[in-house]
Formats: sequence, structure tokens, C-alpha cells
Amino acid sequence: MVAEAVSVRTAIPVHVCAADPLTRAGIVSQLRTGHGFAVSSGDTPAQDSVALVVADEVTDSAAAEVRSLRARGVGRVILLVSRVNDAGLLAAAEAGVSGVIRRTEATAYNLAAAIRSAAAGEGTLPPDLLGRLLRQVGQLQRQVLSPRGLTFSGLTERETAVLRLLAEGYGTADIARQLFYSERTVKNIIHDVTSRLELRNRAHAVAYAIREGLI
Repeated sequence: MVAEAVSVRTAIPVHVCAADPLTRAGIVSQLRTGHGFAVSSGDTPAQDSVALVVADEVTDSAAAEVRSLRARGVGRVILLVSRVNDAGLLAAAEAGVSGVIRRTEATAYNLAAAIRSAAAGEGTLPPDLLGRLLRQVGQLQRQVLSPRGLTFSGLTERETAVLRLLAEGYGTADIARQLFYSERTVKNIIHDVTSRLELRNRAHAVAYAIREGLI
């Protein structure tokens, strides 16, 4: 009789950031009562951990904490806040959070679910905050980006069109004919993209656009 292999689920590393030591201790204790988490005890998070940042609201310092964690290799950050307005919600999204939880809704179950979602590459946002965020994004597109001919990728529509044709193997002259531009215009567009995004050459620009899902 051959015994079946038993799969062992690795504990999810979690790092808690809170200015108030009592708050941090309470959250750490709450997380450690469950199963499947390895809560760090030091100040340096593991690169594959899920960071939980506790703040009253999404201030500049809270957003800076999120960006700092991401710069140190922590790709998944959850904000646990007492309150959040529209500006703070957009700031949190811009900083790259994986989820936002209100402290009034931070039960052990909700915290665990949000951490597991973040570890799986998913996001967590209360339905009302999601609606507010979508309105903010739409307003940003209509009032700021569209009047300047930009999209959320940071590229204009014609820049995207040129990169797409470059990716298909077309040369400058062919792109100019297809898009009804002069060759000089096409060259200027490519130069603008490579300079602005600090890319080495056309091939690098195409690789960047494909990697980022822009084309």
C-alpha cells in the first residue's frame, strides 16, 4: 500500500506596520491566533510578505510608507484605516496598495481573507469604496487625461498605435503610410517615447509596451 503525498501549505509571511505599539501588538496577536500566517517580529519585512499598514487615514506619510515598502520589494500592501475620503482612496491606489480595510470592519476573518487575497495577487476593497474609486478614475480620465490625449498607460493613442506597428515588424516608412503621418513625425514619436520612459531603443520600447500590457 502506497501512502498518498500530503501537501503542506506554506505559511503566508505577514508584516504589520503601526505607529502605536499597542495597536500593532493587538493585530499581531489576532493574526497569530489563526492558521496559515507567519507574522514577522522585526522591523524588516520579507520580500515575499504581505504588509499591513495601519493608519487613521490615507495621509501623505501613509502613502509614503506604502511606496517605501514596495520599493523594498514588498509587492502586496494592505491599508487598514479608520476613514478614507475620495482623495485618500485615489492616493492609496496610486501608491499601489492591494487592498483597503476600514478598522471598524477589521474582524479576524476579514483581515485573514484580505491577506490571503493579497498573497494570491487579488485585491480587497469594500463595495462602496470600489464605486467611489471607479468614479474617481472616470473623472481623472475625462478631466485630466483625455483633454491631453493621454491614457492611463501614460502613452497617447498615436504613440500606442506606432508601438503596435513596430511590434508587428513594420519600419518607419510603412508606419507613416499606414497612419498617414510623415516619416519625421513617426521618428519623433518613437524618440519621445524612448526618451520619456528612459528606454534604450525601439526594440526596448516594444518590449516595454508588451511587458506592461500596453499593446
